[in-house]
Amino acid sequence: MTSHETGGQAPAAAGAMGLEELLALPATVNVTTAARALGIGRDKAYELIRSGRFPVRTLPLGGTIRVPTAELWKVLGVEAIEGAR
Repeated sequence: MTSHETGGQAPAAAGAMGLEELLALPATVNVTTAARALGIGRDKAYELIRSGRFPVRTLPLGGTIRVPTAELWKVLGVEAIEGAR
């Protein structure tokens, strides 16, 4: 994809998710998957969580952190896209 095809911006990271993959996610995902959906790295996601600046509510469950997929979709504007179909 050229920068012209992406509106003048560089293409998203090679591991970034498309809409179809986003819609297939389970009810909650781990931080690595949420970071990939947001187009950021895992380390950056954990940094944002620690600082309280992660754009989605997280669920600390024992030694793990889960991210509600519905809230991830909302931040990414997936509800608006689906509503337009």
